[in-house]
Amino acid sequence: MWRTAMARASGAIRSKLPEITTTPFHRYYASSTNSPSAVVNSMILRSLKEHYTEVSKMAPPPKVSPPEPFTVVKGALDSGGPVLTRVYGDEEIRLSVMRMINILPEVDPSEIDGDDEINQLFLHVDVSKPNKDYVLHFLCGLYPDAVGIHSVSLRHKLETSGLLEVPSKYNGPSFEALDDRMRDAFHGYIEERGINDGLFPFLQAWLYVKDHRGLMHWFKSVGTCVKKAN
Repeated sequence: MWRTAMARASGAIRSKLPEITTTPFHRYYASSTNSPSAVVNSMILRSLKEHYTEVSKMAPPPKVSPPEPFTVVKGALDSGGPVLTRVYGDEEIRLSVMRMINILPEVDPSEIDGDDEINQLFLHVDVSKPNKDYVLHFLCGLYPDAVGIHSVSLRHKLETSGLLEVPSKYNGPSFEALDDRMRDAFHGYIEERGINDGLFPFLQAWLYVKDHRGLMHWFKSVGTCVKKAN
């Protein structure tokens, strides 16, 4: 899969590093007029170039448009903030997305299959109204065929700029502690505002593209840093 290929490309670079302590390296350095730093930098730059070329040839996923009436937030690919937004009556709704592995630190990455990682997303939904200091914040699990609410909280607008910031007010009971009727009401609330599994194809493709851009930028940044060290 596209995501798995990128992971292998970045992992291959790290696998190059132990080579610098092998006997062939010492023999190369012993017969070279270059400094140890120059030799290591040359190896890293060569590996970066090879994998940059490999990743740049990967075909992107099919282009998918967000379901109407959602629109993409300008600059979303280059930030960690909201991805989609829409207006519902007098409300503004903003959506941010993360993978399960990025929000649950206790999850062991080695135990997650590449396909599962991209098929299990966390969706942050902020519902705000004009002239109000607080937003209604939903943390939802988004899957190809379902949406489930994990928590509902009231947050100050200044606290919604970071996905994992601790809210300053009492966060309310856990969602599972609510009775069935109230849970159903909250599910109906977000569904009425377009929060459903129809968002999944776009957000999945969006994360693929964001990962690709991030990896390409990482190659360039590391290469520039190594060159400056020479």
